[in-house]
Amino acid sequence: MTRIVAVDVWRIDLPPPVPRSDAIQSFVVQETPMVRLRCDDGSEGVGYSYTIGTGGSSVVALVADHLAPRLIGRDPACIEAIWRDLLFTTHATSVGAITSLALAAIDTALWDWRCKRDDQPLWKAAGGAHPRTPVYTTEGGWLHLATEAIVRETVAAQEAGFQGAKIKVGLPRVADDVARLRAVRDAVGAGFEIMVDANQCFTLSEALRRADAYGDLGIAWFEEPLPADDLAGHARLAAASAVPIAVGESLYSQGQFAAYIQQGACSIVQADVARIGGITPWLKIAHMAECHNLMVAPHFLMELHVSLTAATSAAKWVEYIPQLDAVASSRLTIEEGRALAPAAPGLGIEWRWDEIERRTIDRRRLQ
Repeated sequence: MTRIVAVDVWRIDLPPPVPRSDAIQSFVVQETPMVRLRCDDGSEGVGYSYTIGTGGSSVVALVADHLAPRLIGRDPACIEAIWRDLLFTTHATSVGAITSLALAAIDTALWDWRCKRDDQPLWKAAGGAHPRTPVYTTEGGWLHLATEAIVRETVAAQEAGFQGAKIKVGLPRVADDVARLRAVRDAVGAGFEIMVDANQCFTLSEALRRADAYGDLGIAWFEEPLPADDLAGHARLAAASAVPIAVGESLYSQGQFAAYIQQGACSIVQADVARIGGITPWLKIAHMAECHNLMVAPHFLMELHVSLTAATSAAKWVEYIPQLDAVASSRLTIEEGRALAPAAPGLGIEWRWDEIERRTIDRRRLQ
């Protein structure tokens, strides 16, 4: 039986390739905790998670001080058992972002190990539903951009083959948001999907007002209109809005997603593989959504989500926001507006270890 004999934990920082801002924050830097599991037969798996500016050192400390020691001697094939054991080990700090991000770094490394052992790409090992998923971009829709720039970027995305684009909303006046969205719609036509994202900035009354205003523009979904812990508000909004409501990037447990789904508080599920605690719980949420006839459109981390969306039937979109280009030689392959799941065994990420070494901020080893 294969056993884990060593765990390397480290962090790298990745500045965004373009300025990114929304209604409540700016994307300062992607702090990227990474985990490499080494086994007694020489096999290994590499995983990671992320933050957008704070908390990376806390994730590394939680992994190195409390979780990694419990991996030594474990059979890496028992992914479900390991995930559950580590969750209960951190029971006093769950549910929470730091714990989920720490679990995700380990869980993605375990899946990388399993897929390489079985000589399978992640998308097949996790389900193998369809190898191609429609892709939309968020890179040209940031809130700080002028209307002319957003129109230009969205038209360029359409010409490049993307099937949709996300535009950030949350300007002081609803008329300003609508004017920007109408300019984009006029430029790209009715056949191109436009998503809007408020990043939790509205009150319920304002979200109701804005959803009504966005409704005439053929918006694909209204994302994170309210604070993520306002379940009742989302349920009221979803019941009243003609625009589908999307939530999930700021939820950190399967139970939170279950509550949203049971209360009819969303129609699009945006589980983030890092923020939910890894591939193991992400798949459960995707299948839960499918059982309730809901769409899955995951948040960020396209390098992982391209495989997970291909693994599951409910997943309909991949969000294009490149962030690993500086430390990986692999790239998202897009053909005719669809992202292709990587065919290589493992997660499908070809790491540039020289660049990772250069960018390393902190490193720990457990054995």
